Amino acid sequence: MQESDRDRARHGRRGLLGGGGVAGVVDFPVEGSANPFMVGLYFTRVKLGSPPKEYFVQIDTGSDILWVACSPCTGCPSSSGLNIQLEFFNPDTSSTSSKIPCSDDRCTSALQTGEAVCQTSDSSPCGYTFTYGDGSGTSGYYVSDTMYFDTVMGNEQTANSSASIVFGCSNSQSGDLTKTDRAVDGIFGFGQHQLSVVSQLNSLGVSPKVFSHCLKGSDNGGGILVLGEIVEPGLVYTPLVPSQPHYNLNLESIAVNGQKLPIDSSLFTTSNTQGTIVDSGTTLAYLADGAYDPFVNAITAAVSPSVRSLVSKGNQCFVTSSSVDSSFPTVSLYFMGGVAMTVKPENYLLQQASIDNNVLWCIGWQRNQGQQITILGDLVLKDKIFVYDLANMRMGWTDYDCSTSVNVTTSSGKNQYVNTGQFDVNGGSPRPPYSGLVPTVAVAVALIFGGFSRR
Repeated sequence: MQESDRDRARHGRRGLLGGGGVAGVVDFPVEGSANPFMVGLYFTRVKLGSPPKEYFVQIDTGSDILWVACSPCTGCPSSSGLNIQLEFFNPDTSSTSSKIPCSDDRCTSALQTGEAVCQTSDSSPCGYTFTYGDGSGTSGYYVSDTMYFDTVMGNEQTANSSASIVFGCSNSQSGDLTKTDRAVDGIFGFGQHQLSVVSQLNSLGVSPKVFSHCLKGSDNGGGILVLGEIVEPGLVYTPLVPSQPHYNLNLESIAVNGQKLPIDSSLFTTSNTQGTIVDSGTTLAYLADGAYDPFVNAITAAVSPSVRSLVSKGNQCFVTSSSVDSSFPTVSLYFMGGVAMTVKPENYLLQQASIDNNVLWCIGWQRNQGQQITILGDLVLKDKIFVYDLANMRMGWTDYDCSTSVNVTTSSGKNQYVNTGQFDVNGGSPRPPYSGLVPTVAVAVALIFGGFSRR
């Protein structure tokens, strides 16, 4: 495709094909990148309150709740190395805001899932405390307020929409959440529980019970995030494991250059202590302890003879002057139903340094020390479409250039779709755009950054 054609495709929109009233596709802008030396997270913008204010929030499929920093807040950063202006939500200055008491039915259901904490009094605020896998934490209380967004209805039409939703008002943060280098205003959980925005908007009839993302892997990052189902050729689907707090898939085996690794498949069976999770809130990828050595050994054995292997700071690394695609093997992850996910070298390697014509690449997948949980983070998710089809309890994916536009269905009828790309549905913001200019961080820190799943 010529660059001009690609640009036209990126900025163009095709209207709805077919008739019928359907919920619109809610389209969120995407910023950030998977590169831990640049950003190491993807984030979007949400408009909340009256008058509306815009907040930058991390896109996290490993947790359920949308929360933003509130005023006052202990430990909340007031500036960000991402060149974005941080905001604090103040429920007292929003005319549409109300605090959720413990007596509220929505609080009662959140108590059952462990996503709320209450004192004995029914009139006390419905609170929460979350601790994430990287040791960071946040606590606060739930509020109800208006969320504004644009829905793409087709026929070149974008409708201004709003809905009253419940989200977290964070008045305390700890751990990595207190750091300014990659600080954002909060976290946007895309989980399955009732208090996730996806579930709330679906129950209100605003959007379908499916969402999709396509995260750009280039250093300037970005991508596509929609409440709707991306429909593109090549998408394959595998069942989601039911009754799990995360998006668990049934991983059955791993192959390097077509050769299946000597790993007992029972290691991947989903249970309380093991399984495979898809999590956009994790920067890298974490392989079950028992699978890590076979994986690293197979890649080291399969690299081109011109590639020099070495161990740097405990990580398996390689020096090469050739392109990674020609020098390193392709990895395939096989899921239930014989469905494969292709993992290219760029999805398991991190560029650490460049000296003359030689580049130092290290395996970016980390050993999940002492645990048999595999977490597929942004390093694996980038440059692919992912569809989280909650209505049919399945997940789909395909390799894709996430700088181009995609077709999105707004209902179960496959003849109804809109074409959406990287347009800013918020109509331009007075706040400074993300610049991508982030200081390089130490290798050890970058490899650890991202922790485990955002739960």
